[in-house]
Amino acid sequence: MGILLLGLVIFLGVHSVRIFAEPWRNARIAAWGKGPWMGLYSLGSLLGLVLVCWGFGLARQQPVFLWQPPVAMRHIAGLLTLVAFVLVTAAYVPRNGFKARLHHPMVLGVKLWAFAHLLANGNLAHIVLFGSILLWAALSFKAARGRDRAAGTVYTPGTTSATVTTVVVGVLAWAAFAFWAHGLLIGVRPLG
Repeated sequence: MGILLLGLVIFLGVHSVRIFAEPWRNARIAAWGKGPWMGLYSLGSLLGLVLVCWGFGLARQQPVFLWQPPVAMRHIAGLLTLVAFVLVTAAYVPRNGFKARLHHPMVLGVKLWAFAHLLANGNLAHIVLFGSILLWAALSFKAARGRDRAAGTVYTPGTTSATVTTVVVGVLAWAAFAFWAHGLLIGVRPLG
């Protein structure tokens, strides 16, 4: 569990600099330049992600079960992750209605994804991993909305075609992951 915790501290810590220390972040970018900052940010993120994956894999070998979620929770989690995939896709498709209305669909998608995994899993490693990510996503969304208000950010209206594209791509990505890639990468086939 220690490696998982260290990975989460590094990964979420790197991703929390803008939440908790934006003036410091801006000063580093001004002093070092955007390229070196992004390089250091990427290295820290990668190190944290590797440690999270390694630590989670180790923790799964000796699970500490706290409760057994009802089977229905897996079905609810499948539906929630479908919506999460659409929201994450919305962060990348220009001029879609989700981004126009929600402003930060990526972070909302991460929140929903983490919450879905908490519903479907009752062991300690899952709670530590997905609970940490859910907490980070909630704080990140609040900080991003605060930055929007302070800057007076206005989001362009979405178009129907971009919104439909977002839904189609999100659903296809979810299906590929749920029915194939999750089993290949994680070792668990949630829907098949």
